[in-house]
Amino acid sequence: MTAGPGAPAGGAGWSPAWVDSAAPARRELWRGVEAQHQVATLRLVDDLDEQAVLEGLLEDAKPPLPPAARGLHYLLSTPFRYRPPWPSRFRLPEHAGAWYGADTPATVAAELAGWRWRFLMDSEALRAQGLVAQFTFFQARFDGLELDLGRPPWAALRDQWRDPRDHGPCQVLAAHLRAHRPQVQAVRYESARLEAGWCAAVFDARALRITHPDRQQTWVCKATAERVLFTRPGERLQFEPAQLRVAA
Repeated sequence: MTAGPGAPAGGAGWSPAWVDSAAPARRELWRGVEAQHQVATLRLVDDLDEQAVLEGLLEDAKPPLPPAARGLHYLLSTPFRYRPPWPSRFRLPEHAGAWYGADTPATVAAELAGWRWRFLMDSEALRAQGLVAQFTFFQARFDGLELDLGRPPWAALRDQWRDPRDHGPCQVLAAHLRAHRPQVQAVRYESARLEAGWCAAVFDARALRITHPDRQQTWVCKATAERVLFTRPGERLQFEPAQLRVAA
């Protein structure tokens, strides 16, 4: 498909006028975080009082939260606190943080599985023994203005939004939104790892709330060269590299 008048430079294939398709949306989104932080600090101290002091020192050393993220639960605010030097699908290194979530725990697991497998394969020392970690999946509500890449006219460019390796088109779009349409608070897109699994990149912390703090799940993840497993009582998810589109 060719771009209409006023399309961004670089052959992105879309017109800025397409952004007018953004619409209000309310969604329940899941996100997974590795449950290692308090375990790590407890290894360094002798009792809970010392751990509290250490946690306080670590908190004081962190970058300040942006105004829009202040007062939010730390599971929501943390991604907006930092500007990692590496890019993500909808964020360039120089841009403020973004909060990534998905419609279902299975999609969260698939996204995490892709990253865990790549991390494992990049380390020869880890490859032989595999990686085991525990994750907490939690649910948050997005309520704001959303650009849905699964709807026309954006859906015609599905392959570029789902490219498992080249994030350039997604980053171009996100940069355009940040610069010219900051009122768009999130982008909804299909997972690159799980077909028909839907994700969201949220740029505005004010559009997020935890409405049901008890909606959490604990998953154990084991990554090997052959597959990535996620398990919890009564449920098991298995992903192979070809399925995740991460095979070298």
